[in-house]
Amino acid sequence: MTSLVGLLRGNRNYRYMWMGQVVSEAGDYFNNVAVLALVMAKSGSGMVVSGVFLSRAIPAVLAGPIAGVMLDRFDRRRIMMASDLIRAVVAAAFVLTVHQQRPWLLYLLSATLMFVSPFFTAGRAAILPSIATQEEIHAANSLTQTTSWATLTAGTLLGGLGAEKLGYDAAFVLNAVSFLFSAWCIWRMAWRPVPSPAALKGSGAREFVDGLRYIGSVPLMVGIAMISFGWALGGGAAQVLFALFGEQVFHRGAAGIGDIWGFAGIGLLAGGAMGHVVGRRAGFRGYKRAVTVSYLVHGAAYMLFSQTGSFGAALVLMTVSRVGMAVTSVLNNSQLLRHAAAQYRGRVFATLEALRNAVMIVSMAAAGIASQYAGPRTIGLVAGACGTLTALVWAWMDATGHLPEPEGKIR
Repeated sequence: MTSLVGLLRGNRNYRYMWMGQVVSEAGDYFNNVAVLALVMAKSGSGMVVSGVFLSRAIPAVLAGPIAGVMLDRFDRRRIMMASDLIRAVVAAAFVLTVHQQRPWLLYLLSATLMFVSPFFTAGRAAILPSIATQEEIHAANSLTQTTSWATLTAGTLLGGLGAEKLGYDAAFVLNAVSFLFSAWCIWRMAWRPVPSPAALKGSGAREFVDGLRYIGSVPLMVGIAMISFGWALGGGAAQVLFALFGEQVFHRGAAGIGDIWGFAGIGLLAGGAMGHVVGRRAGFRGYKRAVTVSYLVHGAAYMLFSQTGSFGAALVLMTVSRVGMAVTSVLNNSQLLRHAAAQYRGRVFATLEALRNAVMIVSMAAAGIASQYAGPRTIGLVAGACGTLTALVWAWMDATGHLPEPEGKIR
């Protein structure tokens, strides 16, 4: 099976896509940090911060069904380039919000930016089997996901420094330039689009429903959707809990919040590397067992994190929890890439992404409301239990034969 370095050296198309991913995702975090910092500097309003979060989260969910259908109907490469070019214009327009207090404009631009994003992110996943061989596909998936976690860890830090040292205008301009670079990288790929076997001549709604039927007809995809649902139940709450644990539980302020996020990022990187190694060696039965074990570790470690009294132990447990989550993510995505039929691949990845985003919104809202009535430790215990329960349901599905390997490997 291909090594990560060998993949970058030997596969020109993937190398260009990866280069665009590194730059554009780092640019995303320049935008994220700059927008939140700008809101706090201009208004100091928690309501405006909440509005920005919602204006980013809800459009991403609504875009999922549309993005999936378009990615299966048209040339995926062109859709990804169009997404990058539109995002470049929108990212540059954030400069208009720097010198005037315009919350409505922040909401509008944030919503537009995130509505267009799934057309690129789901497209990037959908084209991997078209630009990588069967021997390369696991390495391509591992490197793509691990890179996302690396840019999350590094991009957040650099985004804060960039906004502070260079100013908000520069941060937004750099974000726009990053999208232009990504579009150039996608354009440089030697692409031969694969015609859709289904031709997709029906209405968009009918095609989306047809995609849902396809996912429901493949037991493995149903199981992976269940894992996505279970992860998002706890993952959304984590967005709120990290701040509560840093401030209220361990009394370490912003530095404590940053430490928790930082160690979570380290765990994701380590888990991505571990998932790559496991996926290279495990067959289908071994894959399913690895998902059970890693997700049990994820849920149990999160529950222990929520109850420990030591900040050092909490950081270690958070790292372990994220290792388990990352291993599961790498392994599941590799299976989707191997088994999702080409004509449904856009809808498969866009639908699962929309599912995760939707559940995370509900989870974040529930955690925020629950924080008014229960302590962070109780909420964290429940969030971790969601992960543990998800692992047990997966194990039961495996033990009872509900997760058979799909026939053939469809490219």
